[in-house]
Amino acid sequence: MNDLKAFYAVRPPEEKLRAPERMIEEGSRRGKTVAERRQIFMDMRAQNFDEIRLSAYRTACKLRFVQRRCNLHLVDVWNMIEAFRDNGLNTLEHQTEISVSRLETILSAIYYQLNKRLPTTHQINPEQSISLLLNFMVAAGDCDGQGRLTVLSVKSMLATMCGGKIVDKLRYIFSQISDTHGAMTVAKFDSFLLEVLKLPTAVFEGPSFGYHDHHARACFPQQKKIMLNLFLDTLLADPPPQCLVWLPLMHRLANVENVFHPVPCSYCGAESMMGFRYCCQQCHNYQLCQDCFWRGHANRSHSNQHQMKEHSSWKSPVKKFGQAISKSLGCVPSREPAHPIFPEQPERTLDLANLVPPRPPINMNDATVFPSGAPTPTKSRMQPGLAAAQRMNEEHALIAAYVNRLQSSPRSLDSPSRLDEEHKLIARYAARLAAESGNPERPAGDFNFDTNRQQRQLIAELENKNR
Repeated sequence: MNDLKAFYAVRPPEEKLRAPERMIEEGSRRGKTVAERRQIFMDMRAQNFDEIRLSAYRTACKLRFVQRRCNLHLVDVWNMIEAFRDNGLNTLEHQTEISVSRLETILSAIYYQLNKRLPTTHQINPEQSISLLLNFMVAAGDCDGQGRLTVLSVKSMLATMCGGKIVDKLRYIFSQISDTHGAMTVAKFDSFLLEVLKLPTAVFEGPSFGYHDHHARACFPQQKKIMLNLFLDTLLADPPPQCLVWLPLMHRLANVENVFHPVPCSYCGAESMMGFRYCCQQCHNYQLCQDCFWRGHANRSHSNQHQMKEHSSWKSPVKKFGQAISKSLGCVPSREPAHPIFPEQPERTLDLANLVPPRPPINMNDATVFPSGAPTPTKSRMQPGLAAAQRMNEEHALIAAYVNRLQSSPRSLDSPSRLDEEHKLIARYAARLAAESGNPERPAGDFNFDTNRQQRQLIAELENKNR
């Protein structure tokens, strides 16, 4: 009632008749915005992920659902890094705040570029994906309700939730939290944990994976420099740090979604399994699908207290028998490392200031035809850095054309003045080079003007001799 009185007080008489309709429209607009923000969470609740008894699997399944629902699994991490650079995030400090409108612009660029890469039969709805992801990121990162997120928060959430290999993601994250010598900064890593752990909190897993100030010290207890390889070894270890145990699990879920196991589940009786497969280490030939194991189902003599082994692929009994024989004979190769070994020192940025830029293509409309028929671009339209190299090529072309003309004409070969003409041409060319090297500080405009005039004179002399 008070809002209605205030609304009437600030409106002119002709608008007071429409006041209730305006308030209804504003209320419906706010209700629509709230509904859009809650849409992804309502869809996630419909999947009954809360029935999963293990917090790590529960968090990984929820974040994987958000990733697929927002079509972020189609955006590779390298495309995401390119989007950061195109939108100028690489030039901003980590604590710089950006508005929600700018975040929406960044997400729009990401999804519209994605549609350009996808085939026409697999196009996505960019507006819907932008709305879902924007509302999720605002709900996760804008804890104060100010409508602003930090650059580090945007980078951390998008680089974590996009598609791609986990090694590439961790390498990019390390580049954001390391110093110029390639060593991790503990304070920056702590800031990264503060931002990335907002993702589990946003899917209502804060009690299990919320942020605490001791997490950074718990991940790296060693009192030494943390370089890239040690950083990857720690986060990709088995098990990884407790606060980030859901991160590699989310990527493993993505890798096994289409894995088929042609064996029945011992509880639900399904004839085959998709995803993970769990085998009991105590009960003979007792296997569970991932849904039954995650929800704690058990029957017969099996108990949830039994140790289970997780399988992400299917191997036939014949293949298992062959591997057992190879292992007994010592033919099994050593286990490959979780990631390749990268150089400890960061790569230096190449200094391209002294390199000559590539020669621009010749525009036939701006070319002058010499007696030999070779088109040459005019000097006034060329870049200043290419003047010297282009000038030498033109002089060599003139000499070569003149010599070829003399050699191809029998009358010119018999002429006694042939050697004199060649000597004059070479002398003119040498004198010009000597004059140019002796005046390095000459203005570019005068230099180009004199060069063009001398070339025109030389061309006119050659044309007169040719006639």
